[in-house]
Amino acid sequence: MITTRRAAVVVAALLTVVAGALPAASTAAAATTADGPSARPAPKVELVLDVSGSMKTRDIDGQSRMSAAKQAFNDVIDAVPEEVELGIRTLGADYPGEDKARGCKDTRQLYPVGPIDRTEAKTAVATLSPTGWTPIGPALLGAADDLDGDEGGSRRIVLISDGEDTCGPLDPCEVAREIAAKGVDLVIDTLGLVPNAKIRQQLSCIAGATGGTYTAVQHKEDLSDKVKQLVDRAADPVVTPVPVEGAAACADAPKIEPGLYTDRQPLGTHRWYRVDVLPGQELRASVSVAADRRLADDYGVLLRAVTAHGRELVRGSEAGSGRTDVISSGLRHPEREREDADTDKPAATPVCLEVSNSFAPASAKAADASAPGMPLELTVDVVDGPSDASDTAAFGLGRGWWLLGVLVLAGFLGGLIFGWLSRWRFAVWRTH
Repeated sequence: MITTRRAAVVVAALLTVVAGALPAASTAAAATTADGPSARPAPKVELVLDVSGSMKTRDIDGQSRMSAAKQAFNDVIDAVPEEVELGIRTLGADYPGEDKARGCKDTRQLYPVGPIDRTEAKTAVATLSPTGWTPIGPALLGAADDLDGDEGGSRRIVLISDGEDTCGPLDPCEVAREIAAKGVDLVIDTLGLVPNAKIRQQLSCIAGATGGTYTAVQHKEDLSDKVKQLVDRAADPVVTPVPVEGAAACADAPKIEPGLYTDRQPLGTHRWYRVDVLPGQELRASVSVAADRRLADDYGVLLRAVTAHGRELVRGSEAGSGRTDVISSGLRHPEREREDADTDKPAATPVCLEVSNSFAPASAKAADASAPGMPLELTVDVVDGPSDASDTAAFGLGRGWWLLGVLVLAGFLGGLIFGWLSRWRFAVWRTH
């Protein structure tokens, strides 16, 4: 999928150093900082564990898959960072029967998302026993609801499973795409316990739809290490992409400021965004489109900057053939200095950014693969342009103008010498 980080403000330690002899005052200031508006929302993680009947299989270092998963969960519970709020959800843990309708509703929250009580969480995990079906899609929907909230902060689902979803037609990959299409800042990472091509394809698709990762794990130590790594990653500072919906034409494009944005782009379509650039500034933009589903081999992504009247300023493109996870392109456009006769403050120039792709479904039967659109991540920055007005970077040559000049001069001199030698040889031939 195109992956960036959020800032943290640490004031308590600084107050402690400055106020050395006033520990009480420092403590009060630290509390104010932690509880005030500058405090960073707690990252949330929910572990989703497959407890279906197949987890009884003993093929992970001589243990059952369930035993290895329990040990991994216990290791994670012991090591989870204090700032992370952790929850646990199961699928296939309660209904052992053959009724598919009931089996496909078998998902529940084993431990609520919040500050971790390590003893209570371990006790809950210890009660699990491989039982029923594999309703991955419903479990993902439930986990997304468990992590829902308006307070911000990173949210991550870690799915551990040993099999395909058995509750079609609710495709878990489509569920993941729908979650991502809502603009929810939620990443799904998947861990597969069986090296099976179909399982790998489904779990990879789920992860790719939200910018997550898929990992095949066949040893209990690797499982523990990977789950701990993903939980720790949730605590890393991140920059949350801002959801934006691009328009179908430049005239209707939403205005965006420098920053990181996310959108969904159906196959073979165009998305337009508008950025205001002042004279003397340089617009820098890049786009990444994640191929989160099976597509035709030949593909391309185009990023163009055009004026409000449709005149192209600059473009960047990337194309290829064969499987890819993410394809990216970028551009730079410096706006020249100019004098504004009406005011001392020069007016900004609206520049439209067009993102288009040439992805196509892998087959005619996959025509509906265009919905809900592939994940698109757009980065926009506006910086001061070249200070020297004669800098030919404004003309697209960068600082390689001197090389171009040398090549032109060398070609001219080479032509003169070659012509002189040709005439000399002709004259010698006629003489003899």
